[in-house]
Amino acid sequence: MAQVSYSGTGRRKNSVARVRLVPGNGKITMNGKDVHDYLPYEHLILDMTQPFGMTETTGQYDVLVNVNGGGYTGQAGATRHGIARALLTVDPDFRGALKRGGMLTRDPRMKERKKPGLKKARKASQFSKR
Repeated sequence: MAQVSYSGTGRRKNSVARVRLVPGNGKITMNGKDVHDYLPYEHLILDMTQPFGMTETTGQYDVLVNVNGGGYTGQAGATRHGIARALLTVDPDFRGALKRGGMLTRDPRMKERKKPGLKKARKASQFSKR
């Protein structure tokens, strides 16, 4: 018998997370590793699991995440977005709570592109009169 799973895709900065929720006891696996081994900061893990708290489904689903691109913060944000989208497929009634918490909105902030003649996006070389 096939096991029930719910999927969602989340994005933030340059990170893309493909999230699968499987009924279980709340274990989170990112790229084949336990979340505490994968992410170095506890606040990122707490931030990532916010959608479960808003929908009162903490500990009901195991989370399997395949994430690539970006750094730790972007990957945690992408995973949070993916979890929220996957929870919508579990129960569409969660939409109100998730929307109020801002979990369904994709964060549009991206790294600004480098401009010609500058060292970075806005950093110019130091002005010298002579």
